[in-house]
Amino acid sequence: MQANRKEIIMNFSVPPSEEDILVLARDAVENLPDEFAAFCKDLEFAVEDFANEDIEQQLDANDPYEILLFLKSGAEISPGIESKNATENDCLILYRRAIIDYWAEMEEDFGELITRIVFEEIAAEHDYTADEIAEMVNSHLS
Repeated sequence: MQANRKEIIMNFSVPPSEEDILVLARDAVENLPDEFAAFCKDLEFAVEDFANEDIEQQLDANDPYEILLFLKSGAEISPGIESKNATENDCLILYRRAIIDYWAEMEEDFGELITRIVFEEIAAEHDYTADEIAEMVNSHLS
């Protein structure tokens, strides 16, 4: 049985689990502005503790805690290598330990944090500027 947001109690006495983060990410996509619905139609999610070394190198990260999430194209066999016959959907990979560390520093609602970072990643992937993203975050997510 797949849990939904209402089934998970959000006052954590232990760090949020992979399932908690998956539920929140799916809920975030369902509640994004309508203009993003087409971008997210077949979007899949995964949660891992940290980004692997290939992704760290691709994003020029010095520390695995710098990478909160990564949008992997369904056409990628591995980071940077495209497949011409890909049939997989795009996958948004959320990095649990980095997100929890960021959450501890920012002291904001965990669900709102997941919504914001998912929204910002999807908008950035679809060529919205930083100013446009900031404006949308303020108008749609506040």
